[in-house]
Amino acid sequence: MKIKFTQGELKRQRDALRQYERYLPTLQLKKQLLQLEILHQQSAIRERETSSSVKEKAAENWSGLLVEAPDIRQWLILKKIITAKKNIAGVDVPVFERVDFEPAEYDLFLTPLWVDAGLETLRDMVSLQEEIRVIEKAISVLKHEMRITTQRVNLFEKVKIPEAKEAIRLIKIYISDQMTNAVGRSKIAKNKIEEANFEEVAM
Repeated sequence: MKIKFTQGELKRQRDALRQYERYLPTLQLKKQLLQLEILHQQSAIRERETSSSVKEKAAENWSGLLVEAPDIRQWLILKKIITAKKNIAGVDVPVFERVDFEPAEYDLFLTPLWVDAGLETLRDMVSLQEEIRVIEKAISVLKHEMRITTQRVNLFEKVKIPEAKEAIRLIKIYISDQMTNAVGRSKIAKNKIEEANFEEVAM
């Protein structure tokens, strides 16, 4: 680190240090918020996976009946996945809202009675899987921002702030030494003038 040993450089380093120390708490807070949100999202994934397992187990009772309604898969075609955005510590993350399916058109008289309930359960399971994917994407976005924020926190804590403090210390020592030397030179010059004046008087 190259520094100039001047009053101007001292002011510049002090201003930089103030800026780093003012900005660091904001970065640390952002890091904490991101950590909490990642934990929250990971917990949400576990909840959705549990719900999906419960539905899957319940579906085992009638899944064997799917041979009676081979067309049921065509009624599970996704039309659109609706998501919104949520801002977490300055980062936009996707939020799952719902899944729209292509309309299921079938004859109520010719189709087995269980198809309605079965179709609803299967759609719920597909929705849960899509929601898990959206949450995983949100976690990925949050983790990326977390890495960048952590790097900045480390840069400020371990590099920028110690560098600025060390520069200020060195400049102050240098300026202090210069002032001491200047006072010393001033005294020598004063003594020489006084000696010269005394010699003139003596003559």
